[in-house]
Amino acid sequence: MAKATDTKSASTAKAATKRSRSAAETQKIETALTERRDELQAEYDQTLAEITELQRERLTDSAGDDQADTGTKTLEREQEITLANNLLERINQVERAIDRLGEGNYGYCEKCGNAIPVERLAAFPSATLCVSCKQLEERR
Repeated sequence: MAKATDTKSASTAKAATKRSRSAAETQKIETALTERRDELQAEYDQTLAEITELQRERLTDSAGDDQADTGTKTLEREQEITLANNLLERINQVERAIDRLGEGNYGYCEKCGNAIPVERLAAFPSATLCVSCKQLEERR
């Protein structure tokens, strides 16, 4: 009869062999993730520059504004900042995926350890959960 530790070490060894990918595959994935991060970073930098410019324009063009104008400008600024924060979050997700790739954990669910389907990774390269675990998380 196998002990629980024997079973656990066997499954860990199986997972380690299952997680091996060639250096060429790893390089291809890393290149794609790095390009995506750079695209997002450029978009984020451009968004920040636009927000700064719009803020300058609002400051010089705010004379005579009533409460509705001020409220509209505030709402627009909050939306712009939210978009910039979303971009920053996406950059962080891609950087985390690059880190996971370096650790050998990229493409495997953080919760259950199963492989994330290639289709999901193609659609969302920084995915950290398989479809089942993501569905469970969203139900909560």
